[in-house]
Amino acid sequence: MNTVTAQTFVEVIDIGNPAAANGCIELLDQDVVQLQGQTLKARQVVIRLGRSVLMYYSTNLRVRTRPRLMNGHTSFVTFGPQATGLVNGLQVRSDMLLAAPQQALVSMVANPHYESVAFFLKPELLQAVGHGFALAGTAAQTPQVTVLQSAPGTAGALYAWGKLVVDAAVQDAVAFNSSQSHRQSVEADLVDQLRQALHFSRQWEPARSERLSQAKSEIVRIAEKFALQQSGERLYVTDLCKATGVSERSLEYAFRAVMGLSPTAYLTKTRLHKVHRALLSASPASTTVTTEALNWGFWHFGEFSKAYKACFDELPSETLRRAPNRLAA
Repeated sequence: MNTVTAQTFVEVIDIGNPAAANGCIELLDQDVVQLQGQTLKARQVVIRLGRSVLMYYSTNLRVRTRPRLMNGHTSFVTFGPQATGLVNGLQVRSDMLLAAPQQALVSMVANPHYESVAFFLKPELLQAVGHGFALAGTAAQTPQVTVLQSAPGTAGALYAWGKLVVDAAVQDAVAFNSSQSHRQSVEADLVDQLRQALHFSRQWEPARSERLSQAKSEIVRIAEKFALQQSGERLYVTDLCKATGVSERSLEYAFRAVMGLSPTAYLTKTRLHKVHRALLSASPASTTVTTEALNWGFWHFGEFSKAYKACFDELPSETLRRAPNRLAA
């Protein structure tokens, strides 16, 4: 269910369906896959200040998301003190700060009780922050995420400041919606807070164990990309091994370490989400369950329906009968 204030400056979005997260904010293509079978209870709070946007995110379940930044912004992401998960194979930590230019693609796995606050800045506000990491990233031909390690407490302080702003906006949305000067004051404070955090940060230098974790994450990324490119084909583990250039054992270890699932289980779940999203955005007049299932490589319809219901707590035919684009739970 989505809850939106009278104005669009403050938006609170309660998410019970992974497909709903993909359309929550115009700045991101998120591509969320739920990795656990219980009921999802995620939340996004979006605060639009003018030349910047704050976004708080939390989840009660393990999810995989691959956010890609749109609309010319640069983003900085901080993590809550209890947040765990992976960012491009690196363990999420409270002293981690991400800097992502437009079109940079991040591979994230968020564990239960994950919380983050992201700050999206337009180019003119980024100039006011004036830090080399972010400015260099926006000029790169191939956009890359820069992972920064901050001095003790610095990234945590930025997260805490952002969370205070989010809590205040939710509790008193009228102040944000009715007062431009209030939003401008918060935005000016954001520039100061972010400048301070970046001043005491340096580029992350991964340890050997972290480099091994990054290598496993890359194996998973390549396997998933290959599987989605072969969307209507039957895939076997041997096909994934050829695509990634690793043994079956190495492939299994990589998927278990990154996603907590076997390669077959994870890729089946990913394809189920693709079918789910297609059915939610269609209508009975435009497609059929059989068509969408075949499009994503599901040939045994009894097994497909059973797996689909276990994943989304409804039959695919029930999803298709919903109104088009009704993505909220």
